Amino acid sequence: MKNCPKICSFLTISVLILSSCGDLNKEVEKRLNQLVNKVESLDSLINKEVDKVLTLDSLIDSESEKVKQLDSLINKSSSKLDSISNKSNKILEKIFN
Repeated sequence: MKNCPKICSFLTISVLILSSCGDLNKEVEKRLNQLVNKVESLDSLINKEVDKVLTLDSLIDSESEKVKQLDSLINKSSSKLDSISNKSNKILEKIFN
């Protein structure tokens, strides 16, 4: 009977410790789930922003191609105007000479 209070105390302390560990596990699992949710949300946000950057990059490439085409058209037009101007100058030289 002398050991009964010690055994009861030991069992009570053991039950409290195990119960405390169970609560701690639940809290850790809850925090991990919150962290996973935040990471998934952040990943989704990053993916959306990367998609925007890729879209912008594509748009820049497209506009760059348009600028090249316009530059080419301007050069052709400029060459034609120079040619016409040169012909006009030659005709004027013939007339006045």
